[in-house]
Parts: sequence; structure tokens; C-alpha cells
Amino acid sequence: MAGPLAGLRIIELAGIGPGPFAAMMLADHGAEVIRVDRSGARIDARDPLLRSRRLVGVDLKSAEGKAKVRDLVKSADGLIEGFRPGVTERLGLGPDVLLADNPRLVYGRMTGWGQFGPYAQAAGHDINYIALAGALHAYGRAGEKPTPPINMVGDFGGGGMMLAFGMVSALLHAQKTGRGQVIDAAMTDGAATLMSMIWGFRANGMWTDDRGTNLLDTGAHMYDTYETGDGKWISIGSLEPQFYAELRRLAGLADDPAFDAQMDRSQWGPLKARLTALFLTKSRDEWCALMEMTDVCFAPVLSMAEAPSHPHNAARGTFIEVGGVMQPAPAPRYSVTVTDTPVMTTAFDADLAK
Repeated sequence: MAGPLAGLRIIELAGIGPGPFAAMMLADHGAEVIRVDRSGARIDARDPLLRSRRLVGVDLKSAEGKAKVRDLVKSADGLIEGFRPGVTERLGLGPDVLLADNPRLVYGRMTGWGQFGPYAQAAGHDINYIALAGALHAYGRAGEKPTPPINMVGDFGGGGMMLAFGMVSALLHAQKTGRGQVIDAAMTDGAATLMSMIWGFRANGMWTDDRGTNLLDTGAHMYDTYETGDGKWISIGSLEPQFYAELRRLAGLADDPAFDAQMDRSQWGPLKARLTALFLTKSRDEWCALMEMTDVCFAPVLSMAEAPSHPHNAARGTFIEVGGVMQPAPAPRYSVTVTDTPVMTTAFDADLAK
């Protein structure tokens, strides 16, 4: 594999969601990732989260299987596991055992609640983790119930991405010092960290707990989505004065004094009603022709079916087709250590099984 992480070997104990996402990130950027799954486990060759892996089938409850994992870890730089706290210890594959085998090992642990705390042994999902972190309460419109942003914030932003960052940080430390360590990556912690700017807004009086009434949560008329005349949607993010002025100019509102009250919260509702009616007068394509690639801070709201073919995404290669499956390309990009095109994982590796 090519990329800035080339030469690193990561062992991934098979799981779902954020653990595989972290492993995908490492593999995308050049690490050799060996996924240890159950013998005979079904492989979904369409799943981008499993791309660019080597696969080995192991019975973790058998003495032979445990010995196989320990042998793999001895030559590895890192390990990722996403079991409940204490499970790998009971399997005889906990950090104490594997770090004794390989003192430079970075042992990454991915959980929802973390390795300790009153909730540590409880079941949960993304919606629960971001709820406890104070994030879910902020998502939704005024007067409506909290709306989970699918599972982006807990599982992937606050979970898998945080674990990938933690792995790289600890791997750099291990290279400098020769000492491995354990990473306790909890989705509650990560989701809370993602809210850092909002905590800052709250501290200086720019944010309240009244959902859907703030600058970035659909409270403001100049930061929202609007339906167009053909039943599609556009997004407006005209926060700064110069961008707001451009919105007014292109929307034919430059001389309308009502829109002078950009930051008057008492006027956000009436102004939003005005924009709602205005944007219904043209199709999405017509608004794109007028506002796309301007300083309005505008973009059409594209579906997953539409996004890959948009000219900007196409020009950057933001999406790629691998094995007949459309999916996001590796990100970010590098000027020197260019990453390989991912490959879909389709079969267990016979060489690793030996």
C-alpha cells in the first residue's frame, strides 16, 4: 500500500461501525490492516468500511486462535478492538498480555461509553452516546424533537475518526520512545469534543439550549435549507456580511429594508418565511444557475445518487467506483505520499491462515 502510513501493520479484531471505519482510514492511507474475523464469516464485498484489508479467519475462543492472534500482534504496530470493556481480557488477548508480547504495540479500544464509568458495561448505539454527550439535544428544529444526524456524530466523527487520530498519535509516540500504550476511545467523549465550538458559543452568550433558535441550528434565515419550486432543496450559509449582501443582491433583495436586520433574532422567523416563499418561485437548477459558485455560500442539496456526478465532485474524484461499488475516495489528499486506489476485500487470505 502507498501513502503516509505505508510500512505500518495494524491488526483489527472484527467489529462493526466505528472500529472498521478507523481501520479503513488507516488502510486508505497506506497501513497494512489485517482483519481477524470468525472462521467462515460472511464477507460483504460491497462494504467500503472493509476495503483494502487482508482477512484471516480465527476462532478467538480456541487456544489455537488466540495463539494465532498473539503471533500476528508480535509483528504489528497497532491493534484495534471494539468489544465491551473486559472482553479481550477474558479471551486472554487484553492489553497486558499483548503489550508484554510487544511493548511497542498501540492497543486501540473503541467503545460507546468508554472503558470505565457507570455506563461502561451497558449496551448502546450512536443515538444514545450523542444524547449523553449533550450533542443530540442541539439537532433539530424549533418546537420539534431532537433529530439524530443518522450515525455520523457518534459512530464515525466522535468514534472511528477519533480512534484513527489516536492511533496515529500513539504510533508516532511509540516510534519516538519505543513504548506502546492503550487508547480508550469513547464515542461519548468524541461527540462531546466535536461540540467544542458550540460550548464556546454558549459560554459567550451566542448559544442557548432552545433547539432550532440559534445561528447554526436552522434558527437563522441565512443559514438553512429551502425547498425549490420542483420539490428539491438548496442550502444557504450566508453568515458573513459580504456573503449576506451577495445573497440579497442575487435574490433581488438588496433594496428591501426588512433584510437589513440580519442579526436581529426577532426578525429571523419573518425573514425565513420570506425566503421560503421566494425560493419556491424557481427550480433548483434555476437557483444553481444564479447562485452556484458565487460568494453567497450556496450549494444544492444533493442525494447520494446525485453527488458523485456533480461537476465539482467529479473534478476532484471525491467518489470512486471500486469493484462496481460507488463510494467515497480516501481523504484527505497529500502532495507527495499519494495513496493507492482502494480495493474491495473479497476473500480470506490463504497465506495468513497458515
